[in-house]
Amino acid sequence: MGNIVVLGAGMVGRAIAIDLAKKHNVVSADICDESLRKLEIIDNIETIQSDLSNKENIKNLIKDSDLVISAVPGFMGFETLKTIIESSKDVVDIAFFPEEALQLDALAKKHNVTAIMDCGVAPGMSNAILGYHNTKMTVENFEFYVGGLPQKRILPFQYKAPFSPIDVIEEYIRPARFVENSKIVIKPALSDTELIVFEDVGTLEAFNTDGLRSLIKTMDIPNMKEKTLRYPGYIDQIKLLRDYGFFQTEEVEINGKQVRPIDLTSKLLISKWKLEDDEPEFTVMKIIISGIENNQKVKYIYELFDKFNKETQTSSMARTTGYSCTSAVELVLNGDYKEKGLFPPEFLGAKNDCLKKMLAYQEDRNIIYKISKT
Repeated sequence: MGNIVVLGAGMVGRAIAIDLAKKHNVVSADICDESLRKLEIIDNIETIQSDLSNKENIKNLIKDSDLVISAVPGFMGFETLKTIIESSKDVVDIAFFPEEALQLDALAKKHNVTAIMDCGVAPGMSNAILGYHNTKMTVENFEFYVGGLPQKRILPFQYKAPFSPIDVIEEYIRPARFVENSKIVIKPALSDTELIVFEDVGTLEAFNTDGLRSLIKTMDIPNMKEKTLRYPGYIDQIKLLRDYGFFQTEEVEINGKQVRPIDLTSKLLISKWKLEDDEPEFTVMKIIISGIENNQKVKYIYELFDKFNKETQTSSMARTTGYSCTSAVELVLNGDYKEKGLFPPEFLGAKNDCLKKMLAYQEDRNIIYKISKT
């Protein structure tokens, strides 16, 4: 039994804390008292209200921990991760932040820390799966499609999010990087829209976002791309907001006050996009890996379709993201992954039986990846 601190008690952070509390002593910290109250009745969880934007607060919270999980909003993610590493604590991170996390590798080595970044569903499991196959074959093409969507489709957006709208909007304004013929290609986010049919869902819309992240630097694969999935028609609504400046980060003056349009947009959308705790939704992902294995052309396809869990009242996005994270936590605590430094999940997948254990851990929680080979 370990002592674990979970920074952030949002929908995903709560799922992580509850899952880990089955085996470990957990401290859940957040500035939001409402979020913490939902955890107070769970055994082995201590809740602490704290402003996690304050580095000294983080240092005090984690000083006696065996491992820390960062589940803070993306805009706080990089500095939070840096503070944890500087405190010489092992960490698994799911905060999707825009900064280059790999620059903290030297710092993690200096502090003798095992730090695993981007350890959600995608990035996360998508990376680990690629990392595994990259050790077994010559991968020529890697692509994946992923989305989390509400079952009930309400116009105009037909979308809900288990996290802050500003984190979602960041994905729509950050240029999308992918690899084509061994060269990095950069296109605007929301570009190259296509319609794809999924067996469990029907037709969804796919578009470019910057989801490859660390894979661009760590994997020498000639063709790699990632696309986000939404209901058809969504992309037109988002492009309209973007093109009219609603996602602008430069301040504008309104009645003598300086305001960032993106902050106003996020504030207005938060009630419209808020995923309620008991609202049915699902996660869908398809990963395609092809290349040469044992002198033969092969293609592996991983498919995930996961729904809101009525019994535990846990959203699918919280489950698929959170339990990917907690499966990695167990790898570190059990000594299955001992490397020191900062590592994206593709390094976990390449190590021993780590991917096998991560998949089994999630299968125990009824998160099933269907695997086919042709």
